[in-house]
Amino acid sequence: MKPIVYLFFLVITSLSFSQNGISSARDISVSPYIDGTILLPNGVENPKLAIIIAGSGPTDRNGNQQMMNTNSLKYLAEGLSTNGIATFRYDKRIIKQMKDRTLTEESVSFDDFIEDAIAVIDYFKRSKSFSNIYIIGHSQGSLVGMIAAQGRADGFISIAGAGQEIDDVIVDQLDKQAPGLKDNARRAFDDMRANGFALNYSPGLASIFRKSIQPFMLTWMRFDPKIEIAKLDMPVLIINGEKDLQVQVSEAEKLKAAKPDAQYEIIEGMNHILKKIEGSDIENSKSYNEPKRPVVQEVIDLIHGFILN
Repeated sequence: MKPIVYLFFLVITSLSFSQNGISSARDISVSPYIDGTILLPNGVENPKLAIIIAGSGPTDRNGNQQMMNTNSLKYLAEGLSTNGIATFRYDKRIIKQMKDRTLTEESVSFDDFIEDAIAVIDYFKRSKSFSNIYIIGHSQGSLVGMIAAQGRADGFISIAGAGQEIDDVIVDQLDKQAPGLKDNARRAFDDMRANGFALNYSPGLASIFRKSIQPFMLTWMRFDPKIEIAKLDMPVLIINGEKDLQVQVSEAEKLKAAKPDAQYEIIEGMNHILKKIEGSDIENSKSYNEPKRPVVQEVIDLIHGFILN
């Protein structure tokens, strides 16, 4: 999850096609809202499929936004496909809505993201082309994925997923990034929970509490990741990066406590966008616009081992 001020950055992406001898890429429209890319490992019949769900904001299938170019989800998908696992990654629906100029902030609902993820799972289950289906949810996509996976998937992987309700996550972020706004945000969130809206909030928190965005925040706040992950009757892998500035390791610890039988892995040096950070927070921040920087190989290896185990 990028810092809260980045929740609604805009981006428009293009489709692609490629074939490299190891895997083949094909673009698919799953629904009127969902366009994505499937990577099929060549020579593997009925492979296992990993569906990758992106994090917060208008994030495309590659993990990019207008002012954030990482290619993190693209590299993750390619890394898995070269190891015999099919992958499907897709643009969040707000990408297409912005492209069609049909998006309004008031219309955005967290439930839409869940419905889209369910539509993707059902689409590939109907195809009967894959031996098993796994869900990989990154950041906000972790919560979306763990809800969509219930009763539908064969396994679930959380990468940098929050372990508490989003209002508590944001208040914790503010405590570290802008402590002077923490108490004001807590009161505004409490007003939203009690009354359905908040009126008295600092102008510095308008990216969260402006009138047009509050309906979306309310729908997101209804879900507790600890409750949702405990419902999963399937193998679960929880991954977090030790250098993640957006989602602390403590969030992963909360998910593990709620799902004690889950595999739990903290990757040393990995940041929120799955990149290896050797130095300071400055290097960490710069990596969000270094699209050629590869993802940490360990995250690919862990997921590969989990799925093919």
